[in-house]
Amino acid sequence: MKPKYNPIICALDTTEIDEANGLIGKLRGNIGAVKLGLEYFTANGAGGVRQLAHHNIPVFLDLKFHDIPNTVAKAIEATAGIDTFMMTVHTSGGRAMLQAAIDASMEVAYLTGKDRPLIIGVTVLTSLDQADISMLGVNANLNDHVARLADLAQSCRLDGVVCSPYEIAALRKQCGSDFTLVVPGIRPEGSATNDQKRIMTPAEAIQKGADYLVIGRPITQAKNPAEAAKKIADSLV
Repeated sequence: MKPKYNPIICALDTTEIDEANGLIGKLRGNIGAVKLGLEYFTANGAGGVRQLAHHNIPVFLDLKFHDIPNTVAKAIEATAGIDTFMMTVHTSGGRAMLQAAIDASMEVAYLTGKDRPLIIGVTVLTSLDQADISMLGVNANLNDHVARLADLAQSCRLDGVVCSPYEIAALRKQCGSDFTLVVPGIRPEGSATNDQKRIMTPAEAIQKGADYLVIGRPITQAKNPAEAAKKIADSLV
């Protein structure tokens, strides 16, 4: 199930099913989708995702697969019984892995009779900056490295990439209007930055060409999560 267009994807950074259910119940109507990450899936598995299905809200399953091509393909096929509209793989896994991922997503659609989940490539994590990638042996400028990974993802038929707010404009120009840009590192005015180094406000990111905004703590840890989500949504109009 794809979201009726509201670009806000709320990151449910929890391992608890009851907490996730409670948050979705409060936020439904003010967000477009929810993101379930590695911590939730590791704790609860596919069954934990299904226990949220009654909310009838799209799920972005952000597991960032990165392994040999066959293993990634099998991991994506294993989600055939889960109704997710978008999933992630690491673009640094290489061409063969990315192609295996997109082929597996088509197999998922065939097996389930549902829409194929979008396969989105993670470029450079927003927790990393130039110094960090240099320590990993990447000698290129960070923006150039992101652009190269996005080009690889697009050439492998992926649906889009995850990028920081500061790469949105360049990638929109490079990859065109049909390439989905999913953007974390989004912080409303006055929010704490926490563990992300490359951040931007929601309105700025949308103006630059983002398709989806991944926002977690500024919503989920607010005194009134629904009000916080609505305030962000209203700022995008």
